[in-house]
Amino acid sequence: MRLVAEGKKLFVCGSSGSDGPKPSSRRESLKQFVSVVGGVDHNLFSLLTLHMKDFISAVKQVEGEDPGSEPLVVLKKLRRAASLNDTFTQHFLPNVDSAGAELNSSLSDYIHKAVHHRVTEDFTEEGVVLTPDGTSVALGELLMGMEAGFLSNTGTPKELLHLTLGRNLALTLEQNISASNRFGPDGCWDSITTPQVFTLSDPPSMLTTAQVNGGMDGTLLGMEVSNKSRKNVKLSSLLTEYYCHQLKGKGMDEAPLLISQRRKDNFRRLVLPSRLSRTTVESEELQRRLAGGSTMDEMEKGQMMGRIEEGMNEFIHMYMDCPPIIPRCQWGAKPYKGTPTNLSLPLNFLYIHHTYIPGQPCLTFEQCSANMRSMQRFHQEERGWDDIGYSFVAGSDGFLYEGRGWLWRGAHTLGQNSRGYGVSFIGDYTSQLPSQHAMGLVRHQLTSCAVGGGRLVGNFTLQGHRQVVATACPGNALYSEITGWEHFGV
Repeated sequence: MRLVAEGKKLFVCGSSGSDGPKPSSRRESLKQFVSVVGGVDHNLFSLLTLHMKDFISAVKQVEGEDPGSEPLVVLKKLRRAASLNDTFTQHFLPNVDSAGAELNSSLSDYIHKAVHHRVTEDFTEEGVVLTPDGTSVALGELLMGMEAGFLSNTGTPKELLHLTLGRNLALTLEQNISASNRFGPDGCWDSITTPQVFTLSDPPSMLTTAQVNGGMDGTLLGMEVSNKSRKNVKLSSLLTEYYCHQLKGKGMDEAPLLISQRRKDNFRRLVLPSRLSRTTVESEELQRRLAGGSTMDEMEKGQMMGRIEEGMNEFIHMYMDCPPIIPRCQWGAKPYKGTPTNLSLPLNFLYIHHTYIPGQPCLTFEQCSANMRSMQRFHQEERGWDDIGYSFVAGSDGFLYEGRGWLWRGAHTLGQNSRGYGVSFIGDYTSQLPSQHAMGLVRHQLTSCAVGGGRLVGNFTLQGHRQVVATACPGNALYSEITGWEHFGV
């Protein structure tokens, strides 16, 4: 859907099947801030939400104010509006004072709100937007990584990782805090259709999950635009291509390589842990030097390396080894009825299910979330259970969905709920298989994450639901498939 304002097109990312209102209601809401006389109402940008699709609309407006402007000019204007011009940033990127004409105040205010990062005393994280895939991204790290990529004339720029993750990792790992509080947390939005406030689920670290997501995306897109063939692509087009791809047919199995749903896979493939550790050390040294501090001696450097190596192992486990999981609050879970029973970890079993109903794979965050709410409603209201029964649920949109999670005893496999996790694939897999990508999330990433995090024993046993309960679940096709998986046992 597009509306015209001052001869320019106002873009709404993924309006067909997107997580926003339906096109008719979206059109009515847009009428509220597009002037009938053809000019843009000054309320336009104050009414935009903190959704990536609306941020892309703002980027298009910046591009439209100076048609033909290069992406670097647009990025500098965005960075100036967001006040991203500290000494560390200026060490790698140009001073924004030369970014040309000022943006109009309404547009500038919106960009500052969307991009400038901080966490308030009530755990509200600002400078973050909701993306169509259901994850949240800090825009500062994203935009600085892309700017470094556009500036590069020699392939992958060294500056990328310093700006996207190195500085924040250094700030985090210099703190003497326990591993459980070192990174994160994630959070949830006040609204999925009109997001304005993002609240963290726990007290924040120096590096939240949204900052990690933004840092990874900034690294990946910066690497992409450092390629000469991508130097002149419009910033709005690149963001649309990356964040707004709509899955079809076989879902992730036939999706492009460079899309946000593949964030973790791509980052793990392109960035070696050793390189990330080295960049973190260099960022720490640079920050000390820019602050006028003394040069570290060999003992100090050795102590710092020890802290970074220990912390990096935790970072790799959380953000590179573990699969992407949509938290309960993000898919709209109702509260657990009563008091959950905690599991005694590590567990010995992993039980595989299919939902049967819903019978079709879900390909979008909206569809998968609706399926999760439907199953929870059925389990709580029809079955009389305290919550959705499964520990985790696999969609075909590139994500797992948190059910009862790692800590709470489930209601998935009668008589065995204290002994293992129950993981279900959305769909009926009697005669067909889930996507290869969805199966890989469970077979490789979820199990590796569980073992590495002390939640499953290393020699755990994987079984189909039908092996311990009189049922056809997880369907003939899926059951036949899992008999060939590692850890399968009778």
